[in-house]
This record gives sequence, structure tokens and C-alpha cells, in this order.
Amino acid sequence: MAQNGTTENGEAEGGPPPAPAPAPALPQPLKVQEVRHTKIFIDNEWRASSRGRTFPTFNPATGVRICDIQEADKTLETLDTGKPFLQSFFIDLEGSIKTLRYYAGWTDKIHGQSLPVDETFLCLTKHEPIGVCGAIIPWNFPLLMFTWKIAPALSCGNTVVIKPAEQTPLTALHVGSLIKEADFPPGVVNIVPGFGSTAGAAISSHKDIDKVAFTGSTEVGQLIKEAAAKSNLKRVTLELGGKNPCIVFADCDLQMAVEETQKGAFYNQGQCCTAASRVFVEESIHDEFVRRSVENAKKVVIGDPLDPRTSHGPQIDQKQFDKVMDLIESGKKEGARLEYGGEAVAEKSLFIKPTVFSGVKDHMRIAKEEIFGPVQCIFSFKSQQEVVDRANSSQYGLVSAVFTQSMDRALSVSAALETGTVWINCYNALHAQTPFGGYKMSGNGRELGEYALAEYSEVKTVTIKLRETI
Repeated sequence: MAQNGTTENGEAEGGPPPAPAPAPALPQPLKVQEVRHTKIFIDNEWRASSRGRTFPTFNPATGVRICDIQEADKTLETLDTGKPFLQSFFIDLEGSIKTLRYYAGWTDKIHGQSLPVDETFLCLTKHEPIGVCGAIIPWNFPLLMFTWKIAPALSCGNTVVIKPAEQTPLTALHVGSLIKEADFPPGVVNIVPGFGSTAGAAISSHKDIDKVAFTGSTEVGQLIKEAAAKSNLKRVTLELGGKNPCIVFADCDLQMAVEETQKGAFYNQGQCCTAASRVFVEESIHDEFVRRSVENAKKVVIGDPLDPRTSHGPQIDQKQFDKVMDLIESGKKEGARLEYGGEAVAEKSLFIKPTVFSGVKDHMRIAKEEIFGPVQCIFSFKSQQEVVDRANSSQYGLVSAVFTQSMDRALSVSAALETGTVWINCYNALHAQTPFGGYKMSGNGRELGEYALAEYSEVKTVTIKLRETI
């Protein structure tokens, strides 16, 4: 007889074996239903394009046309973007909720100061809304970027005109219906789907828009800043590209470093400005790091994004797929070693296998250009100063990571890295409370945290001459 009242074959005394404990319940993906909102959202009303124009949006996992969207002139996340459902649910949706809750808490806590000058004056500051804020958001995180833009803007008392990416308008339009349901005053949030060359350009150059916030490519960010300067010198914040270095020292937790850097490289099919696309590994552990990275990449589950078991979906569209494949081919031609992947999963699909390169050199295209695809580039290094210099050689400066068990090394290297965020022994650790933005060509200004509030408010100084003093 076994212990705890069971027989040797596991049956409970006096009856059949107990039923196995149920597996933890996973949230079930929404079934694809008819899309309800395809028009422009202005003043809490759904309006047709003034020119009667529409544009299609497609499911990148199947290539099927979802619907036609009204084009604005001068939960649907997985369906629209193709990203795996669990990522949409646990990261994008929950991150959006946390962002909205965080900034809701700021609405009655934004205030100025009383400043000591001299005894004949009373001086104070006030924080006032900028006015109308334009926001232009990308296709890789449509819901999350929507909340990153509107939450601080609204908490500071502004109104918003927001243009979702033409590839992924459905989530933003659905949020428009929730904004109306929540009884927002008309005109506080307006959603104008369309193309960058029309709707986006109109926001950037419109003289009645007082500030524009943009997330996307560095090239488009430069155009937006130029248009803002030529119109009314509107304030601009830009969150742009990245070619982000991860530095893996020999004293790190090696398996953890392999897993974290690879999550950084492959998350959202590599379609992230924060993608861990340059992984510098200390020479003595380089070969073992590569071996484990290949084994880890083989575990990635590719499939239907609506299947909760899937961890890797398609690229957003054919243009992005072709760009990634071109860069993969350039890596092979320039002498990098293709350790795994580097090919489409099936003919006529937008799925690319997670790809691992080793032997990457700093002059190669895959070492310099933002790939925006599931490609991990592994370099080797010998010394701390060498790797810091190489990490900083990029025109970008968005995020970086350091893997080491030495806090002295972690702090000294993080101080030397020219990036807006440095993660120590982790990757993609983003929180609503912490500021996010880049150095150099990765943009200017900060999103999230208290720092973002300064981007959406004007500071007014009020000085009062006192009639009598004591």
C-alpha cells in the first residue's frame, strides 16, 4: 500500500482514481465577427469620407480582406495585426488598461509651484493644456500606442486627433465606440484612419493643431518635424527607430540571457522598435550562447495567431515580408553564418521562421539597418570598452540591455551606453510608470510616466506685485 491512502497503481482506497486537476484556463480568442466600425470618428459620430474614398484592411495571417475603411483626407488586434492572441491579450490589452488607469490617477495631481523670488513679489506656476494634440501611431502595437498617446494628453486637459496606421485601423475605431459609450464630450477624441501622405501630413502641417506625437520610422519622423516647423512651430515628440544592443558578459546567467535576448529579437515577429537585433556576446561563451540560441529558436511555435498555443505569427504585409527577406539574403551574402531559419514557412505566406545569424560584423547591413523582422544577429567581443564603443556606434539610441551578475559592471556599462532605456538582466520590461524614449536618431521627448506629462502641458508663470510686505 502506498502512502496517503492510495494503492500502488494510484487508485484511491475504496473507489476509482481521482480525476486529474484541470489545466489552467486560458482566455479564448474572439471569433472573427463582422466588423462594426469602419467610418471616421469625429465629434462622437461616425462619418463617411468627404471624398467617398475607402481602403481595405487585410488579415496578414491569411491574406483575406477583412473590410473597407473610410479614408480620412488632409480586440480586433490579432485579426488586424496577425500577432499571437496571447500576446495581444496579456501584453497589449493589459498594458493599455494599466496605462489608462495610471494616467487617470494623474488628472487631479497636475499642478505648479510657488516660487520664492523676493519679498515684494509672489510668483507661482500653472500647468495648462497645450490644446489640440495630433497623434500618429504605427501598425505594430495599434492598441497600446493608442493609449500611450491619448492617456497623458487627456489627463492634461487636451483634445486629440489620432490617426491609426492604414494597415491596422480596426482597434482604434472600436475604441472610438467605447469612448462614445463612456460619454466623453464630443470632439475630445477624434479618430481619422487614412494614409500618412494625406491624413498624417494634414495633422503635421495643420495650423490649428498645437502638438503632434508620432511613433514610427526615423525617416517619417524627420518629415513630421519639418512640417511642424514650417506650419506653426507646433511641439513635436518622436519615438522612432532602434538598432538595439544587448551585451552578454561571461559571468551572466547564460540560459536566462539566451531566453531574454531571443524574446527581444522575436517578440511580435521582430516588428518592434525595441527589437534586440544586435547581441554582443563575450568571446569565451560565444559558441555555447549560439548553440543554445539555435535550440531555443527551434521551440518557437508558428501557427494561427488565434490559436492560444501560437507564439509566432506573420509579418504585417508583403512589403514588410520582402524587406526582411532581402536583409536576410544580404546577411548570407556578406558572410554572416545562418545558424537557423532564414526562410518563409510556406509558399505564398507572410510567415518567416525565427532566424539566427552568428559571425555578424559591424559593417554588414543586418548590423546597421533596422530589420523589423524575426532576425537575431550575434556578434562576439573581447573587452568591455570595445563592446561599449561598438554598441554606441549606431545612429540609433533607443534601448539596450546588459547581462551580468556584477552590479558594478552593470552600472558602469549602463552609464556609458547612449540609449534612453537600459535593461539589466531583462528585456522589454516596460511599465506605465517609467519614461520611454530615445537618444540620437531614435527621437526626442518621453512617453509614459510623469515625464510624459511635460510633453502635453504648457507652463505659465504668474508674478504678483505685493502692495505691502512685512
